[in-house]
Amino acid sequence: MSEHVVLTLTRIEATHLAELLGQFAELVGSSPAIPDPALERLTPDVYPEDAEASREFRSLTRSDLLRRRAEDARVVLDGLAAIEHEDELAPVEVSVDAAQLRAWMRTLAAVRLVIADRLGIVDDDEDRDPDDPRYGVYDWLGYRLELLVQTAEQGF
Repeated sequence: MSEHVVLTLTRIEATHLAELLGQFAELVGSSPAIPDPALERLTPDVYPEDAEASREFRSLTRSDLLRRRAEDARVVLDGLAAIEHEDELAPVEVSVDAAQLRAWMRTLAAVRLVIADRLGIVDDDEDRDPDDPRYGVYDWLGYRLELLVQTAEQGF
């Protein structure tokens, strides 16, 4: 059994992912005056049939959950920070150990949820224009997340 997985990205992918994660960390670390639907999607109602119980649960857990998401994003950002940025298209390897893998999976899934909210995606099976470039990042994150999940399932 391997003690780490190697994720291969191009430097430009790593740079763009780091930029996205910086924005994500800022979002989950903020306290917007106006409720942000993306943050609501990251902290959904646990009791949809009981609004009061959901509000109470969210008030007790939301800040901890968002703090954990920010900490997970920092783990991923630290892994990406080790990459030298010379040739943008050259492949680079990011080593992710067992302890970091869950943070990577949670972070990519959470960023994907935020993007889905911004694009109005409710269900992955929705009809959408496959040539619309706005969905490229969403799909790319899904592909990378799927690879990490498969690695975790194989007993990494």
